[in-house]
Amino acid sequence: MNNRRSFITGIKSTTLSFKEKKFLQQYKPWGVILFSRNIKSLKQCKRLTDQIKKIFKDKNYPILIDQEGGRVNRLKKIFNVSSLTGEFFGKLYLEDRKKFYNHYKIFIEQTSFLLKSIGVNINTLPVLDLRSKGSSSIIGNRSFSKDPKIVSKIGDICIKNFHLNKIGAVIKHIPGHGLAKVDSHKLTPNVNQNLKYLLKNDFSTFKKKSSFFAMTAHIVYTNVDKLNTATQSKKIIQLIRNNIKFKNLIMSDDISMKSLKGSIKANTTKAFDAGCNLVLHCNANFKEMNAVAVHTPLISKFIIKKTSQFYKILS
Repeated sequence: MNNRRSFITGIKSTTLSFKEKKFLQQYKPWGVILFSRNIKSLKQCKRLTDQIKKIFKDKNYPILIDQEGGRVNRLKKIFNVSSLTGEFFGKLYLEDRKKFYNHYKIFIEQTSFLLKSIGVNINTLPVLDLRSKGSSSIIGNRSFSKDPKIVSKIGDICIKNFHLNKIGAVIKHIPGHGLAKVDSHKLTPNVNQNLKYLLKNDFSTFKKKSSFFAMTAHIVYTNVDKLNTATQSKKIIQLIRNNIKFKNLIMSDDISMKSLKGSIKANTTKAFDAGCNLVLHCNANFKEMNAVAVHTPLISKFIIKKTSQFYKILS
């Protein structure tokens, strides 16, 4: 594991190309993330993940996916969960607690079963962003609630059940995306609320979470750092460590998103300089993949330690 680099990469299609195999062998990313473009069938996807794991000689090699339910459903060709949004489960939690626990447990068990059947061991869930009136729809019904206590509670249940089913969880988008008025895939959101409000509300949902991983928000919180998104802000990463008290691995959101205004090289190095442990790059653009790889350090002792702890839930 020691010779891996601290980034997660996407790949182009349903099989590894020759140059992607060479890329994985040469640069040894910490993990690989899959999207709908990589999944044609369960059998095909399992062949793909087996091939990746064989390169690293590691049956536990980290392979991630965004399988939230609702509109973020990478397994949509196989598993129709378009109605099972965060909002759906949040409302069910309020209406009938017993029914919620039964339904949510089954949802996570079925999701985990499918993920394991295709060789995936990390799901980028739960979304701990608050639903906020007047904000961008990029979060919208992906959020459990506008109430931070409900979001936090369902988040704990989500993490616990994925771990019981031997799947790692990623809390996102730390320290909170709910107030963003524009989509960070396209533009840079600025959140102008004061820190006291944020700590009590949007940031509070991420506290005391047992997930091994957290994904950053590409958002500028102007009352903490006027210049940098959370992903590239030393002040925000320190706040995540010291106030939110998240002690495990922090990964960036996709480094190629338009919220970040620098080159891929600059976006990568700034994220590491700010304190991110892992950088995520999703679009499988080979030129960009190389730029991320060559500007990414080898994994640290801290990453090795936390990865080993994560591997224990897989066994």
